[in-house]
Amino acid sequence: MQQVITNPQNDIRQMHTNTTLISGNFKKKDIVSLDQFSTEDLRILFTLTNQMKQIVVNHEPSDLLAGHMVSLLFFEPSSRTFGSFAAAVKRLGGQTLDIQSPEIVSSVAKGETFEDTIRTFEAYSDAIVLRHKIAGSAKLAAETASSIPVINAGDGNNEHPTQTLLDLYTLYDQLGRLNNLTCLIAGDPLNSRVIHSLIRGLSLFNNNTVYLLSPPQLQLTRDDFLFWSARGIRIIEISSEKDIPGDCHFWYWTRIQQERFASR
Repeated sequence: MQQVITNPQNDIRQMHTNTTLISGNFKKKDIVSLDQFSTEDLRILFTLTNQMKQIVVNHEPSDLLAGHMVSLLFFEPSSRTFGSFAAAVKRLGGQTLDIQSPEIVSSVAKGETFEDTIRTFEAYSDAIVLRHKIAGSAKLAAETASSIPVINAGDGNNEHPTQTLLDLYTLYDQLGRLNNLTCLIAGDPLNSRVIHSLIRGLSLFNNNTVYLLSPPQLQLTRDDFLFWSARGIRIIEISSEKDIPGDCHFWYWTRIQQERFASR
């Protein structure tokens, strides 16, 4: 497969500068980055989420996606994200075209380009959910599949916006607000796409403080640290558990992203 977009310095700041904003209208919109969302977009989404929960809780039949096909293209291993999308589509009456490890089981293994793979599944589908190991692949897929929505289920070390939408909803549901929060995020801030997206999401709200716990070699790049700080979110990097403050509203623990390392 051809190289899509490389991100050697882990500079996540300019990855989505041309991504279409949601602006209160989700219909046929790609979901590539948290930067597409405003606080009002999240309010609308959370209201709809409360309604959708009842379909599951009350085992209500739904035909919202009846007659629609969603392609799940997962170039990286996944159980929870893959399973949650498959379950959601089927609970809403739709069907899924499940392709895990396309680089092995699809024409990618025969040399087909990434763009041609996306165009092929665009013809089959009403939407594509994409996970890929290369940062920027979701944006390229969205630009390639111009007639249907593309949803980013994780692109390399860049972002995982759908995970963060779920996380923000959970925090709002449990805490009743998304501002004036102090939190601990631990693991691998340099390489973790879920950390990058969660910081983006929390930066939409006022007066949030994030303590980032990690080994020194896995901290954010200096440029990214300054970029997030300029967006109004307070980031404090720590490297020892003894530095965790006692007044955190929540802890968010992630694993070390060993698959992103050049060597182990």
